[in-house]
Amino acid sequence: MITKPKGCYDIVDKEAVKFKIMNRVIEYFCEFYNYDYIRTPIFESRDLFHRTVGSDTDIVTKETYDFKDRSDRELTLRPEGTAGVVRSFIENKMYGTGLPKKFYYNGTMYRYERPGNGRNREFTQFGVEILGSNDPMTDAEVISMPYRLFEELGFKDLNVKINNLGAKSDRENYKNALKEYLKPYIDDLCEDCKVRFETNPLRILDCKVDGDSEILKNVPSILDYQSEESEKRFKKVLEYLTYLDVDYEVDDKIVRGLDYYDYTVFEIVSNAEVLGGASTIAAGGRYNDLVEKLGGPSTPCMGFASGLERLSLAMEEMNMQEKRPLDAYILYVNEEEKLKALMLAQDLRVSGVSADYDTTGRSLKSQFKEADRNKARMLILLNSEDLQKGLITVKDNITKEETKIDENEIIDYMVSNI
Repeated sequence: MITKPKGCYDIVDKEAVKFKIMNRVIEYFCEFYNYDYIRTPIFESRDLFHRTVGSDTDIVTKETYDFKDRSDRELTLRPEGTAGVVRSFIENKMYGTGLPKKFYYNGTMYRYERPGNGRNREFTQFGVEILGSNDPMTDAEVISMPYRLFEELGFKDLNVKINNLGAKSDRENYKNALKEYLKPYIDDLCEDCKVRFETNPLRILDCKVDGDSEILKNVPSILDYQSEESEKRFKKVLEYLTYLDVDYEVDDKIVRGLDYYDYTVFEIVSNAEVLGGASTIAAGGRYNDLVEKLGGPSTPCMGFASGLERLSLAMEEMNMQEKRPLDAYILYVNEEEKLKALMLAQDLRVSGVSADYDTTGRSLKSQFKEADRNKARMLILLNSEDLQKGLITVKDNITKEETKIDENEIIDYMVSNI
């Protein structure tokens, strides 16, 4: 038997219901925040991700799915969504007019890593990007939008952890100070961090091995190496978050695992027990130099991403996996009634009433059970005698009342009473 690859999984049954709920809420929120949907290719030029994510990050060195196609082109399955959106922004010359551009995406990403709790090799990620605005209010919106979205999904005790990486000159000053501090401890760091010490010492703060060590707990704070302009901007972001009633705490250890971030970076943390408590369910930040790095004009940007698998796990803890009840279930016995059920179901669905009927030859008793399984709000009982008189019997599954309706009025009746 052929089975799915390790680190991939099927979205079916209750899991599919949860994904449908999440997708509906995501689309609803993004549209009301005036974000336009964008879809980029699942695979792109290898250079796109290696240049943007960072050649020395764990994602590129350990996790990307790189391959050559039949024309010997070097390609990579997308490990994240931002790089593709920025490439599309440049390639389609969206920077000419109408800035800022506000996009949201929702699709599969791929990283070769050890599968775990809410972590897979094929995973679904949604996110938003605002390209063309450097206003601190943009930072606050990008942080508050998922915060409110998660509340809508039922999450409680959310907390935003936020940091300021500052401008490029600020980060360079901090990197030098960090290297001076870490130099005496270099032999005590993991092998990856020894490499990061030379390539990008900021990555050390994001280390999964040494992250809880006393060495890293006592590193200098990046907030002590900010210019006056960077400090002023960060205070403005925090001020806007306060106005938006977003709970946050400043955490000077957050740097994020991608090289393109500057200024504001953040994580939204949930205390859901199924995720292990204090688990990140969304993260992002500002990336003002990425468009220019990929060959476009200087364009300030801000965005975030969130993995649906981790959200789905937490939703199970919150008992949000119930399937939406069916509006109407149509019951019949003979062929004449079956044909009527077929046509009536189509008319109901076109009119916005969810409807279904049996297609397996069940007995009438079994059809009633199937209607109950689907939590049908109304039962439509077809019988030949009524149909000859132009009537259809409708039973309200809540009040248990039965009503005979003229078959020419059945659609209007159902639409009015659902």
